[in-house]
Amino acid sequence: MLNRRHIRAKVMQILYAQTSNNSEDTLTSELQQNFENMYSLHLLFLSLLLKLRHRAEDLQEKAKQKFRPTQEDTHPNIRFIENALLVHLTESESLASKLKLYNMDCWEHDGEYVELIFQEMIQSKLYQSYMNSKKNTFNKDKLFIVDLFKEIIAPNEKLYDYLEDKNLTWIDDLPVVNTALVKLFNKLKENSVDTYFTPLLFKDKDDEAFGTLLLSKTIANKSILNEEIIGNTKNWDKDRIASIDFVLLQMAICELKEFPSIPTKVTINEYIELAKDYSTPKSNVFINGVLDKIVRDYNEKKTLNKKGRGLM
Repeated sequence: MLNRRHIRAKVMQILYAQTSNNSEDTLTSELQQNFENMYSLHLLFLSLLLKLRHRAEDLQEKAKQKFRPTQEDTHPNIRFIENALLVHLTESESLASKLKLYNMDCWEHDGEYVELIFQEMIQSKLYQSYMNSKKNTFNKDKLFIVDLFKEIIAPNEKLYDYLEDKNLTWIDDLPVVNTALVKLFNKLKENSVDTYFTPLLFKDKDDEAFGTLLLSKTIANKSILNEEIIGNTKNWDKDRIASIDFVLLQMAICELKEFPSIPTKVTINEYIELAKDYSTPKSNVFINGVLDKIVRDYNEKKTLNKKGRGLM
């Protein structure tokens, strides 16, 4: 679910917010909690879809119990309730287990947001077109949920405000989680396994350890890294270097020196992209220039310790 750019971004956020009172253990715990928060947001959106399905079931059940139910009340259109993706979510024991483990009961207390999304959904042309479609297929079911998520759930401003109030880190996580969910929805197959919607947070053990190692090594070598940055930015007033750029350079230099299996070009490109996403408009050019200078110096002194072919 998380790739290394996401992991680097989380480490950057922790280091950027670091104060003199933060111990390494505290920062490491905070980093791990931020990773868990991202996964909880993933689960929160899946539980919202389950609640929308439950709301539709509840509405139809109440309609049947009217004193004088109509034909439509007694024989309702159940296409949304029987949506293949929603059924897969409902029947997933793995998802139910994760929701319980992470205590994802937000919608039990904040049901007005479920109702808000539900009303917007049933009044939309997207929903009406889907419900009135004569031919139903597995792919149509998937496409509807993808469009529902992209057009109604993800852009909802009140839901955005709600997420910001519940957990501030979720706002930074939204683009990553939204993209991951859409990919997950699109790739669902009729025979997908029970654990399909509860992927591992990290691809492998190396990725799981990477963030903690990068954080600890950057903290441990901070004074040395700062000296390297200052020595390679003599034409720049230190006070005019963006604080976030200083953190990115600390991490990048640490990665160049302490992670021999990561190619130099990968490191430089990753921190250029992070600068584009999180810093000033010209920061990526600045980061690129400083790192290029440092790498050339390492190469001349033969101090760049990279293992494996093509890592320079």
